[in-house]
Amino acid sequence: MGTRAFTLIEMVLAIGVAALVLLAIHSVLFGALRLRDAASDLVDATTPVDMTLTTIRRDLQCVVTPTNGTTKILSGDFRAGDVQSYGVSGDVAVEMYTATGALSANAPWADIQRVTYELKPPTDGTTGQGKDLVRSTMRNLLSTTTPEVDDQLLLSGVESIKFSCYDGTQWQDTWDTTGMTSTLYTNLPTAVRVDLQMTGGNSQGPIEILVPIDAQPRTNMVFTATTGS
Repeated sequence: MGTRAFTLIEMVLAIGVAALVLLAIHSVLFGALRLRDAASDLVDATTPVDMTLTTIRRDLQCVVTPTNGTTKILSGDFRAGDVQSYGVSGDVAVEMYTATGALSANAPWADIQRVTYELKPPTDGTTGQGKDLVRSTMRNLLSTTTPEVDDQLLLSGVESIKFSCYDGTQWQDTWDTTGMTSTLYTNLPTAVRVDLQMTGGNSQGPIEILVPIDAQPRTNMVFTATTGS
């Protein structure tokens, strides 16, 4: 019996087809790898921002109503718009008292804490890459000495952050319950808008969140209904 074998033309065609298949697999595989790396970089970039916004939203949602009188114990004023905060160097974007403190053996105080947000120069010494957004907390509100303030780095590469307060009719760039003497209302804004701007080199664009403030009126006045004649 005679033997049969592939011809040279058949071998060349088979090698060409195999090369085309391998080239297609290579393009699909490395395209998928590039897409995975891009998605991973996007997640890595947005995760700190999402965590920062979640922290800010939680602090605002748990803000505590300021108490009456000049001596405010455990429940101080709500202030926004480049204000000075005791124990914190420099101006802060907002100062609030909020019930977000976790109880523990190392922090035997109430869950109410004073929280401030401010921008500071980068701790890594870089220049032109924005600033660090720092959240400072003070737990021991009854301390008779200089309070201990804990700083928490939330986000780097921040260009600016702004807290705007809604008074029921319009947005205010500043807010300070210290000079508000109304006894019918909490003096807290009905909502707070946070505008966060990252540096130009960051893929994140302008970020804005709106947080309603659910506060009860602070008054012991009794309102009685009257009927006309």
